Amino acid sequence: MKSHAKAVVIGGGVVGCSVLYHLAKAGWTDIMLIERSELTSGSSWHAAGGFHTLNGDPNVAKLQAYTVQLYKEIEEISGQSCSLHLTGGVMMADTPERMDFLRLAHAKGRYLGMDTELITPSEAKAMFPLMDETNFVGAMWDPVEGHLDPSGTTHAYAKAARKLGAEIVLRNRVVELTQEVDGTWNVVTEQGTVKAEHVVNCGGLWAREIGRMVGVELPVLAMEHMYLLTEPMPEVEEFNKSTGREMIGVLDFKGEIYTRQERNGILLGTYEKACKPWSPVNTPWDFGHELLQPDIDRIAPSLEIGFKHFPGIEKAGIKQIINGPFTFALDGNPLVGPVQGLTNFWCACAVMAGFSQGGGVGLALSNWMVHGDPGFDVWGMDVARFGEWATLRYTNAKVRENYSRRFSIRFPNEELPAARPAQTTPLYDTMLANNAVMGDSWGLETPLWFAPRGSEPKDVVSFHRSNDFGPIGEEVRATREKVGVTEIANFAKYEVSGPGAEDFLNRLMTNRMPKTGRIVLTPMLNEFGRLIGDFTIAKASPRGGEERFMIWGSSAAQKYHMRWFEKHLPKDGSIRIHRFDQTLVGLSIAGPKSRDLLQKLVDVDISTKAFRFMDFREMAVGGAPCMVNRITYTGDLGYEIWMAPAYQRLVYKAIKEAGEEFGLVDFGMRALLSMRLEKNFPTWFRELRPIYGPFEGSMDRFIKLEKNDFIGREAAAKERAEGPKLRRVSFIVDAADADVMGDEPIWAKVGGKDYGTVEKPHGYGAPRFDAGGKEVRGSNAAEGASAVRGIVDGDWRVVGWVTSGGYAHYVEKSMAQGYVPVALAENESAGLFEIEILGHRRPARINVEPPFDPSGEKMRT
Repeated sequence: MKSHAKAVVIGGGVVGCSVLYHLAKAGWTDIMLIERSELTSGSSWHAAGGFHTLNGDPNVAKLQAYTVQLYKEIEEISGQSCSLHLTGGVMMADTPERMDFLRLAHAKGRYLGMDTELITPSEAKAMFPLMDETNFVGAMWDPVEGHLDPSGTTHAYAKAARKLGAEIVLRNRVVELTQEVDGTWNVVTEQGTVKAEHVVNCGGLWAREIGRMVGVELPVLAMEHMYLLTEPMPEVEEFNKSTGREMIGVLDFKGEIYTRQERNGILLGTYEKACKPWSPVNTPWDFGHELLQPDIDRIAPSLEIGFKHFPGIEKAGIKQIINGPFTFALDGNPLVGPVQGLTNFWCACAVMAGFSQGGGVGLALSNWMVHGDPGFDVWGMDVARFGEWATLRYTNAKVRENYSRRFSIRFPNEELPAARPAQTTPLYDTMLANNAVMGDSWGLETPLWFAPRGSEPKDVVSFHRSNDFGPIGEEVRATREKVGVTEIANFAKYEVSGPGAEDFLNRLMTNRMPKTGRIVLTPMLNEFGRLIGDFTIAKASPRGGEERFMIWGSSAAQKYHMRWFEKHLPKDGSIRIHRFDQTLVGLSIAGPKSRDLLQKLVDVDISTKAFRFMDFREMAVGGAPCMVNRITYTGDLGYEIWMAPAYQRLVYKAIKEAGEEFGLVDFGMRALLSMRLEKNFPTWFRELRPIYGPFEGSMDRFIKLEKNDFIGREAAAKERAEGPKLRRVSFIVDAADADVMGDEPIWAKVGGKDYGTVEKPHGYGAPRFDAGGKEVRGSNAAEGASAVRGIVDGDWRVVGWVTSGGYAHYVEKSMAQGYVPVALAENESAGLFEIEILGHRRPARINVEPPFDPSGEKMRT
């Protein structure tokens, strides 16, 4: 074993081997993988080996599609077979609600180029005759599903990496990680110490323990997972013989099971409600190629439904029950990327679907390490998406919830209860007393809407407009016409101070920094000119002679942004960044009476001239020391008021008492988001993401290319000179009883013109056959007409996608934001666009000017 390496990958499962291969492919050959036992000694060896491309996050789905395409490549390079079975698969819906879910998934697939198809239960039965189709109302066919040999695939990655120059060291446990002052890591192993520039935690079942070596408690937990293998079944053998095909994979939401052919029998796995963590506190280092004791009683309820839905399986004998541990993060997606607060320490763990996601994880992480950017929008997998509130006990509760809901539908207005409340503000009990329906905002309890007195404060979950529709409308109208107050503690808050703070921020941000007492709005770009942040920045009065700026942004991106800030801090320590989190909380008042209300609570003049739009001032509000911004996300006259938590109850009480004469109402985050739609305001991580440039995102007026050489300036200048290919736009939609939720396809009547925005389909697909073995569609999803099935319909073509939307209650319009080709972005013609909502294409029209106060006069008054 060598003593120095550019990068050390810890862990020899499928993810570790994929990362090693991709680093070697990217040109890093001075790299090594260290494994405590043999390759596949954790979860990889006993995995069911299934793969699929569908994911709730379309950006993760793209990486899953890449993973599937990659298998042919690593087979050719390594000479090792992955034993790929590309059978295709179906998701079965037994209720109208589950069918709505499949319509949403099918619609998402359109702009991703996925060749899914909604089919009848009878059509599904023709490909999997063991089912009783009368239990279902519909299904979705996906040709890019199948299974493989987990061990062979892992070794294919490993052999390919070795051929490219990487080293693999087995039977050598890492026992300690320390870091030198120069940032070099000491990887201390049983066989000696390796000095490395980079360390990658691909520890799988032991990822948590490796994280603890560097003082990090990763939000990951191993769960026991069972699947059974049947004895050979005559029905399976007969189907194979008569059709010349293997049976497809099937996912049954009701039964919480998945099933596919395995040799001449069937593999059936469950995600049971009565789930069980494995080693919830510490993972034993001596655990190896062994299985856990099966507990068939725990999965009996799922099996009971499964046998009813698939009676052909009930008669089969059970050959073996596999019970092994798999690791999960809180939301079921991986933990990937650099850990904030550490130098060159990377994660690629909690990859539960390793054979669907392992290739994409390896590609994104290797891009990140070698080129400084993952090359994709990987927020859905970024390790920075969870905060300090994701403690061991919080993680254990959330992972159990996620596991038990693996095949459950998550409705757009559904708030999950496990581990809540975690963080609360001083107003939490007050909000509950006000009949608030609370939501989880990056671990913080936040009021979503207020139920009428005498009614239960609870969401009726649905894909359609629900019981919050009327109350939210009342909150919006009262705020627009009088005044409303809402809690905004869930914003991110930072202070940047020190000599040269302004120069530092000018280097990071695209807009000019404000003068003392003023506010600016500004995006932040990466080196490639992509949007990685959107901030409100105020310049406060100097303290101790040092420059001082207050910054507000997206709460969910706090660690993501701190990681970027820290990367660019001067090495001399002259600039300090403080993240307040919940040590600074806030309230916002908005509406035409908000100035009158606030004037009663302060002892200074806040008239239009004395306290202008986009002014910042430190003042006492209701007797409490506060910072006040003359700005609001509603797009109306309004103020953001920030204070220490100790003062929040005092300020809120003063606002409520003073506001009584003005008709003050409480409003929640859903009303706030409804009002921002009426102003065409974007949101971070929906409209503004690292896959878009600032001019694509319609942020033109905040990009000051002439001010200085800020990060991403060259790329932004190139985008402006060449013109963006896409453009963020706002739509008014002729919706029925359901509004957009995000990720719906946008259709345009453009004839045969190709605007080039539809993603290419996956590299290959699986055919679909009827019961007699006759092929019922093209044999390859990337060839012929089937490649555009679902994205072209006569003169109509899918040209873009929705990022977010909902109902704009004051203007009484269903609205959506999304991206379309720039040539269509200002075409307000009726009949040009349609947006697909729950399987129905609804007429939509671009609305260039915001429908509420298009001149911006109200917020400047």
